[in-house]
Amino acid sequence: MMMGEGVAMPEPISFYFDFASPYAYLAATQIEAMADRCGRAVDWRPILLGAVFKSTGSQPLLQVPLKGPYLQRDVPRFARLLHVPLHMPLPVPFAALAAARGVYWLLDRGDAHRAKAFALAVFQAHWADGRDMALPENVLDVAAGLEIDRAALEAGMTDPAVKQRLRQETDDAIARGVFGAPFFIVDGEPFWGVDRLPQLERWLQTGGW
Repeated sequence: MMMGEGVAMPEPISFYFDFASPYAYLAATQIEAMADRCGRAVDWRPILLGAVFKSTGSQPLLQVPLKGPYLQRDVPRFARLLHVPLHMPLPVPFAALAAARGVYWLLDRGDAHRAKAFALAVFQAHWADGRDMALPENVLDVAAGLEIDRAALEAGMTDPAVKQRLRQETDDAIARGVFGAPFFIVDGEPFWGVDRLPQLERWLQTGGW
């Protein structure tokens, strides 16, 4: 892609996330503004953390002794720092298949802008409003609120090609070194965790160190 005659567009930030991650939710509320300050676009890429954990031998933090109770304290504290609404507790982890497939269905239709809006709306519905986004009907309700064709999306979420794309995107993420969420890659440089966003911004502003 070109900005102008002989000028290449800078590489977008790859934003890997699972809707089930509260830290990914916090990152989702910040990433676009940060990228805009740095003159970068963002590619929103949902993945299946369950598959990632299988490849790394990890497990959800809430199921890990000591780390689970820490997360329950850290996430609300981080949300307060960012002035981001948070509704807890909810089932964690939860199966976000319907929402993740919905993002790729929109991307496959060439609607990246609406795919981002849909992803952020799902995050907010679950983590800010307390609606269980493991339920496909709730995901479809969120989509309808964005004037996304409900029936078409419902069919798309069960499309074998869309299911395969989600699996492939997860496999590709693992191949790129993604082992958690949120995870960011830009210009070949990986950053893991919402707390790395300030570092990522400094990296982009200075050209690295």
